[in-house]
Amino acid sequence: MAITSQDSTSLPLHETIVHNNKLARAIELVILSFLVSMLVYRVINFHDQNQRFPWLLALLWESCFTFIWILCICIKWNQISTKTYPDRLLNRVNEFEMPNVDIFVTTADPILEPSIITMNTVLSLLSTDYPADKLALYLSDDACSPLTFFSLVETTKFAKLWVPFCKKYNIQVRAPFRYFSSSSTVLEDGSLEFWREWKRMKNEYGNLYKKIEIAALRPFTCDPNSEFADFCDVHRSNHPAIIKARVSAVMTNAPLMLNVDCDMYANNPQVFLHAMCIVFGCKNDQDCGFVQFPQAFYDGLKDDPFGNQLANLYYLMNGIAAIQGIVYAGSNCFHRRKVIYGLSAVKTESVRNEDLDKVFGKSFELKESVARIFSGLSEKIDNRKSPSRLIEAAIQTAVCNYEYGTDWGKKVGWLYGSAAEDMLTGINIHGRGWKSVMCSPDQPAFLGCAPPTYPSTLTQQKRWASGLLEVLFSDSNPLLLSIKGSLWFRQALAYYWILLWGVRCIPELLYAFLPAYCIITGSRFLPKINERAFLIPAGIFITYNSYVFWECKRIGMSLRMWWNLQRMGRVTVMTSWLFGFLSVMLKLTGLSESVFEVTQKIYKSNDGDGDGDGDSNTNDKNINSFTYDKSPTIVAGVVVLLVNTSALIMTVFRLLKFEYSEIWLEMLTLGLGEMFCSVCVLLCFWEFFKGLFRKGKYGIPSSTIWKSGVIVLFFVHMCIRYV
Repeated sequence: MAITSQDSTSLPLHETIVHNNKLARAIELVILSFLVSMLVYRVINFHDQNQRFPWLLALLWESCFTFIWILCICIKWNQISTKTYPDRLLNRVNEFEMPNVDIFVTTADPILEPSIITMNTVLSLLSTDYPADKLALYLSDDACSPLTFFSLVETTKFAKLWVPFCKKYNIQVRAPFRYFSSSSTVLEDGSLEFWREWKRMKNEYGNLYKKIEIAALRPFTCDPNSEFADFCDVHRSNHPAIIKARVSAVMTNAPLMLNVDCDMYANNPQVFLHAMCIVFGCKNDQDCGFVQFPQAFYDGLKDDPFGNQLANLYYLMNGIAAIQGIVYAGSNCFHRRKVIYGLSAVKTESVRNEDLDKVFGKSFELKESVARIFSGLSEKIDNRKSPSRLIEAAIQTAVCNYEYGTDWGKKVGWLYGSAAEDMLTGINIHGRGWKSVMCSPDQPAFLGCAPPTYPSTLTQQKRWASGLLEVLFSDSNPLLLSIKGSLWFRQALAYYWILLWGVRCIPELLYAFLPAYCIITGSRFLPKINERAFLIPAGIFITYNSYVFWECKRIGMSLRMWWNLQRMGRVTVMTSWLFGFLSVMLKLTGLSESVFEVTQKIYKSNDGDGDGDGDSNTNDKNINSFTYDKSPTIVAGVVVLLVNTSALIMTVFRLLKFEYSEIWLEMLTLGLGEMFCSVCVLLCFWEFFKGLFRKGKYGIPSSTIWKSGVIVLFFVHMCIRYV
């Protein structure tokens, strides 16, 4: 069913599609009834247990799981998606009426985030189907790298050839490293002229790649008279700021801003038009505080072995979009500048001139631009002063100490105080009453690079978990914003589901130890197999896994991918999220400070001419294999694996003491349900199990195994001593 966003006299620029979700709701309620039944069963039978400790733990952790499931039901109850119509926009809105857009591309490390990847993102954005005089691009380099600067200078030269070529022949893939790959369609136009220009573009891009590659291998000399003079005597952790949001305000001051991670290239040339369909199609600004495009990935490993491609969030994101709007994901997002400036959607506030100093700082040019944005008098770039004449004002606002004593980073701009600054910023936008829209064109708007290795996946997941917990323990707690602000209650529940990622490591980790504990101590936490109550946990296991598999099949996932997502969901919680949780606890107690860890990106080009690493990565038979380092996050996974393996081995030795005909009866006594749970944990950590016996980077380091072994021996010893 489609809900139009305009009256029936004209075709809408976008439609909200409401999906039928009745069957999913029914299954989710059945699962909830099983969970509640399990809790009731535990309470009723608590005093009948000989060993109440495991029963109590199971009751506590299953209560946590039930709470999380209730949050899921609330989030997924309604499902919507948004369909946009760029062709209608072009017929209805003249080019000069299109709003200006300031583009922000962010990078932090030219080693972990190769400059050639960033430059491809820049080229793809500059060549989109949008008036060139309406765009201004800012590159934020937190590493203050001369390599990034050099690459940008060379890229602007190539862009003068690449952008006209793309628009002349309506090239669909406008990131050169993807367009010139062997998997792309070469002949957009069969003419001889096109073929000649295509060859020229390929050669020019090859030259650009080689220049950047050579520059990355040699040190940059510090010559005060060269174009790299600004990079002399600076350190990556203490250097002049390259760009701030606020800098764009004194130079171009566009009413809309797009921020993109350095690896997220524009895959859909009409991405700006799709966003404008929503901007022009909404009845009022409040309904569209920002437009978020999904994060998708190119060249993802088959069946997602590391569980890092986010496909399993599809239904949850559609559900959140049906409440107050999709969450801000940190990239691929169009913001209204006035929203980023802290304007409320529900309170009409007039900002006095003397208050502008306290909020935005003392830059006259910046305060002037803020006043114009708040008054709705956005101006075109070509009608303003030349950006070069505003460099001095931009430098004044760019320095880090400019924001001291102001609201930058607290109430204005992208907010600080968390490694998940996107979530902190987004929840405050919703807390001021704004709604948001998720736009998902058939051709993905942006494509990025998923973490290529298991260690980089661990790093990313740890950063997410710690950053989300920092938001949870801040003044931007969803409950506070729901009570004091304008955050909808169901939207607050959606934020809680996300922010509690790190906390979930506690019940999941202890629940993973519980079956092993019961096997070692001879106790139990599940009903016996000959009891009727055994149908409750069996019903939960069968119904939940069948339901998740059905959901995955609906969006085209394979059986192997479903299994990978299931097992990696458990592994990630008990490894990365655990250490994310611990890092935040150390920060809250003042024992440590959180550090932003950049996720590694890998440049891959399949053009076969040496421009990139060829297709070796694609054809590597070990590409899906897990690699390991000495990270402590690996220790947690190995401990869980070895504890449950030890319990199963102890069970085997016990059974060997009995006659073959008596083994089945003895298995019932030992606890068949607990053994099944330990086997499930072992299967989830099967890649860790294989890593115990492998060598090199595919094997778990011996030091990690020894550390884990000591912890396991201590655990087993304490269990036996307890008995």
